[in-house]
Amino acid sequence: MFKCSFEVIFKYSLLHLQFPTNVHVVKNAMDDYKKKLGSLADKIKNDAPHAPIQQVLPIKHQPVSADEEEARFNNWIPKGLKRRIKAYGAQHDISQKDITIEALKDFLKNKGN
Repeated sequence: MFKCSFEVIFKYSLLHLQFPTNVHVVKNAMDDYKKKLGSLADKIKNDAPHAPIQQVLPIKHQPVSADEEEARFNNWIPKGLKRRIKAYGAQHDISQKDITIEALKDFLKNKGN
């Protein structure tokens, strides 16, 4: 009995749904979306970009002598010193690696090693 009443309610609800109207609304919405999307694509193709394009220039690297092998050197330094090294490198077109190598060589030379 429960099964029959459920089937009757289900069939009754399907009869009163307005599928053609809902499909028509969905179709109109999709057509509007396609028009907007198409106009956006045309705008992207035709308009020139407004943002300036940045030019990337590599930092001049002072090569390590060929007879010396390189090794990783990690350490923690104060943030202020790091900022100063970075700023100096940017102003003088020197990499942080080269600044560090030069500073360590000077340190060892001053200490007599």
